[in-house]
Amino acid sequence: MSMIMSPVDAIAELFASEGAADYLGEPVTVAAHLLQAGASAEADGAPPALVAAALLHDVGHLRGADARTAEIELSGRELMAGHDNNHGDRGAQWLSSQRFPVSVTEPVRLHVAAKRYLCATEPSYFGQLSEASVYTLAVQGGPMTDAEAREFEREPHAADAIAVRRWDDQAKDPSADVPDFDHYRWLLVSLLITA
Repeated sequence: MSMIMSPVDAIAELFASEGAADYLGEPVTVAAHLLQAGASAEADGAPPALVAAALLHDVGHLRGADARTAEIELSGRELMAGHDNNHGDRGAQWLSSQRFPVSVTEPVRLHVAAKRYLCATEPSYFGQLSEASVYTLAVQGGPMTDAEAREFEREPHAADAIAVRRWDDQAKDPSADVPDFDHYRWLLVSLLITA
């Protein structure tokens, strides 16, 4: 990846390269999953920052999206091997380094916590998870305790993270017909923080 590449071009390159890989035990690629989540957010009338968060929520699974490039780069493969890759935190950190605002980065950071929260607070939610999501839930700490759930509820972006989580859960349809990455290009450019 070029060091002079714009943030949106860097993301587009990730979607086209590593994003073309299978998505962690699901019947879609990573890019297809992300595009479906973005399309669901857009269809639901979400504000631009939340559409971007849905579109980018799993960018931390892509090894090129790692703000700690001097360290070992992790990917979703580690998560499926039983080692939490902290992809929410890693993705949010990288998106922040690319100049996206907290209205985008915080729902990305919290979307795994939102899954754990929903499993703890909505009795029917766990039964809606795919087999791969059930597995990763266990790796990521399982359902929250009551204390963890109360703490999560105090997060300023908790409701947005829950919305992203629900779009994430819907975004695993191998036959979905959704817009490609270029559809979101100007939305992403419009959200970048300028100096």
